[in-house]
Amino acid sequence: MNRSLRLTRVLLCALLLVAAPLVQAADAAVDAITQAVARPDVLRGQFTQEKQVSGFKNPLRSQGQFVVARKHGVIWSTLKPFPSEVVVTADRILSRQRDGSTRVELDARQQPAMRSVNAIMFALMSGDVQALSSQFNVEATREGQGWRLKLTPKSAMLAKAFQSLTLQGDRYVRQVEIIEANQDRTRIQFTALSEAPAALNADEARRFE
Repeated sequence: MNRSLRLTRVLLCALLLVAAPLVQAADAAVDAITQAVARPDVLRGQFTQEKQVSGFKNPLRSQGQFVVARKHGVIWSTLKPFPSEVVVTADRILSRQRDGSTRVELDARQQPAMRSVNAIMFALMSGDVQALSSQFNVEATREGQGWRLKLTPKSAMLAKAFQSLTLQGDRYVRQVEIIEANQDRTRIQFTALSEAPAALNADEARRFE
């Protein structure tokens, strides 16, 4: 899988973790989860990620922070072990390295076949029920004051990257486990989630440009 597809997969996972209304269907448990999860215009937080790659004993670990802005996209900033940043908007995925250099990893205007991936990302952010239910099979479970949601892809395109995504949370998504098609596993924990301030600051807005 090329670099653009890998970045698309990572950012789709990120959006699954931090996006507001995840999915809605006739199932009562899914409907209850949808009602419970917050829908802020801007959500900030920190992440810790462990990825277990097949054939390797020790997991790959990374830490960082993110900003999700409903009207703009996602800023996904890795701080450890190496600083880097990925910015997702409706039209492109842009990477920034620690030396300040930037590169467009995916431009939906030049790669129309990839536009559907961006559409799914923003469906997750905006709560587009029809788009989500057409792409994922959903199993929902309530766990005390929290919930668990398992998504399995319907489309062949997503199935090439994911076997399943399992989310757990309460008012927010707190943890996700991703099982990729090649059996690699990633677990991401989200902490220090905050809806304040409710608007992007000048630096955050600039990074979306």
